[in-house]
Amino acid sequence: MKALAVFPGRAGSLHLADLPRPTLAEIPGGRGVLVKVLRVGVDGTDKEINAAEYGAAPPGSDFLVIGHECLGRVVEVGPTVTEFVPGELVVPTVRRPGGSLYDRIGQYDLTTDDVYFERGINLRHGFLTEFFAEDPEYLVRVPERLAPVGVLLEPTSVIEKGIVQAYEIQRRLKVWHPRRAAVLGTGTIGLLASMALRVRGLEVTAVGRRTGPYRNAELLRELGARYVSSTETPFPQAAKEHGPFDLIFEATGSAAIVFEAMENLGKNGVLVLSSVTGGGRAVEVPADRINLGFVLGNKVMVGTVNANRDYFEAGVQDFSRAELQFPEWLSKLLTHPVDGLEKYREMMRLLTEERSAIKVFVNVAPEGSSNPPRR
Repeated sequence: MKALAVFPGRAGSLHLADLPRPTLAEIPGGRGVLVKVLRVGVDGTDKEINAAEYGAAPPGSDFLVIGHECLGRVVEVGPTVTEFVPGELVVPTVRRPGGSLYDRIGQYDLTTDDVYFERGINLRHGFLTEFFAEDPEYLVRVPERLAPVGVLLEPTSVIEKGIVQAYEIQRRLKVWHPRRAAVLGTGTIGLLASMALRVRGLEVTAVGRRTGPYRNAELLRELGARYVSSTETPFPQAAKEHGPFDLIFEATGSAAIVFEAMENLGKNGVLVLSSVTGGGRAVEVPADRINLGFVLGNKVMVGTVNANRDYFEAGVQDFSRAELQFPEWLSKLLTHPVDGLEKYREMMRLLTEERSAIKVFVNVAPEGSSNPPRR
């Protein structure tokens, strides 16, 4: 069985590996589900793992199979599995539980453990392979009508987590009906966040750096969102013109922008952070003014990263709404396909060099026809 793997800690070690095909017996209690991988999306995480910035192999292995954005089809189930049948489309979650209380109650994305387990990222093999075996607990059913866009569900789950938690936090206000939102960053995450907010009925202002003709800006307009170039209109000015913003979703990859967002968040507002930043850059900020605004304005800031199955299921619901409100919009995000695991060098080239790419993905096993589930 073919798979794409790296030797963690060795930069540029991505290679095509030959591995044994998994079996149902790998999952205890007859709970195994064997899944044929159809598509896998790749992103900055995969690029950074190949650059040896992080990532760790599972115990007993010196390599890590990468890939965490997966769409697959069930081909076989164990004798005690009642949740799925062969032929159904599924998306696997990424995080796996550790030993904390949160892990034990299914909130493994909120673990307090120092060591965490993520398929394709840390201590667990991922999905850039032909087949994988999994427990039903970590699989989410995807309707057949969403097959063309199901591979986008994993990044969307992180967005759903941030937005859902923002609403949960603001239940403290008894009445919170956000009307205006800003999305900072217009890459894949920013576009998906704009979609999720639009299907909830919010007015969305998305802020990016690019000027002139820009495909992502046009995609935002198709959602009914407003695009603002920060090169032409700095965010504080945009906030005065189009705010106050009840919710700001930050997806820039720049920690410096966070403080600007904090300053321009509306009263009773929530700032959701989705960027995972490294390095040790320091910036000078108006700390007193930001602190005063948060205290007197009842503002909140919360981070979102790797989601549990609740947020994957919320993503399925929003995809269904989006397909009704904005037909075929999601499919336009899938800009750069790579056909086959053998073309992993092209996959990495697109990921690192192609500035126009919204989503690079690998067609691991393209389907010529539908395979309806058998119940």
